[in-house]
Amino acid sequence: MLVAAFYKFTPIAEPLVLREFIKSLGEQLNLLGTVLIANEGINSTLSGEPASIETFFQELESHPEINSLTIKYSETEESPFHRWKVKVKPEIVTMGIPSIDPNQLVGSYVSPTEWNTLIQDPNVILIDCRNDYEFIQGTFDGAINPETETFTQFPEFINQNLKDTNQKVAMFCTGGIRCEKATAYLRQLGHNQVFHLQGGILKYLEEIPPQESLFQGTCFIFDDRRTLDHDLKPTYTETPKT
Repeated sequence: MLVAAFYKFTPIAEPLVLREFIKSLGEQLNLLGTVLIANEGINSTLSGEPASIETFFQELESHPEINSLTIKYSETEESPFHRWKVKVKPEIVTMGIPSIDPNQLVGSYVSPTEWNTLIQDPNVILIDCRNDYEFIQGTFDGAINPETETFTQFPEFINQNLKDTNQKVAMFCTGGIRCEKATAYLRQLGHNQVFHLQGGILKYLEEIPPQESLFQGTCFIFDDRRTLDHDLKPTYTETPKT
């Protein structure tokens, strides 16, 4: 069985119409997981048989508002999800700053193969955009922990700790969505040297061999697998939230 994670910031004119299309498609293919849709885009982690996953993305990318998705795959013996849920939300990842539009302005994408060089630059500040309970499971060497409990607290961390708009900043998160939105916030504040890991930690672990990896520990994920090791295999470790 495959688990597929993806997101895309793209203008969605009629989220409710797209919801019905995706809900019906997933039911036909016996998929499990959650899809979030908003005017700003789409965000999902889902599971199913490989053939069903392939059909789902073929159909989804035929939709005029969704194409060229970056999808992170991992394997699992059992689905980490129990239901198929497709929801319309105000945001596909909640930061709580309505003026931010990642469809208009974001930082520069950095591929996993270029990431190590960037974060080893002594002039770069490396920020983990995830929450504290995620950070303690694993992170990149030298990363700053904002010590947040929710992503809505992240803007305040930036406001208090990142005053220099000329500072070179690299940010990362699990799959790329939070750090992409975080770069949109920094760009809105006037920061002009902002970079983020394309595809997030999951894409990095998929593409970078363990012997070259600068990621330490395991990657927390929001489903029954709990955390993933460098081979993207589940650890099923209990991770308490504080």
